[in-house]
Amino acid sequence: MPAFAVVPAHAAHAADALGERTGEITFTISAADLGAGMSWGKGVLSFQGHDYNFKIRGGSGAAIGFSTMHAKGGVFNLYRTQDLEGTYWSVQGEATIGAGTGGAVMENNNGVRIKFTSRTSGARLAFSVERLTIRLKN
Repeated sequence: MPAFAVVPAHAAHAADALGERTGEITFTISAADLGAGMSWGKGVLSFQGHDYNFKIRGGSGAAIGFSTMHAKGGVFNLYRTQDLEGTYWSVQGEATIGAGTGGAVMENNNGVRIKFTSRTSGARLAFSVERLTIRLKN
């Protein structure tokens, strides 16, 4: 059974399943696709009373169109700022014509998990594995 297949009825249990909520995140990603695609964007991590800017780059397959996503959510199991960096994987579907909503959980090799909800705008149809790389800005 996949680790995130079961959604507990009580919110506290959902947080426990992902680990300890240690930060907050907001980001914006634009995606352009014609078969395989590219994603790029920027965001802010709020962690231990400080804000850290980061950039996002990535790619996906099996998609066509263009969309912009605005997301916000929680960061789990982050204990050192630099552990936010890395490649995150998720499986996502998107069917945006005008506007839409969604969400996902992503995890990197450092065990950091990001759970977010999103609003999209544009015209894009996608069902693919999404690979996003986060790098902190200097």
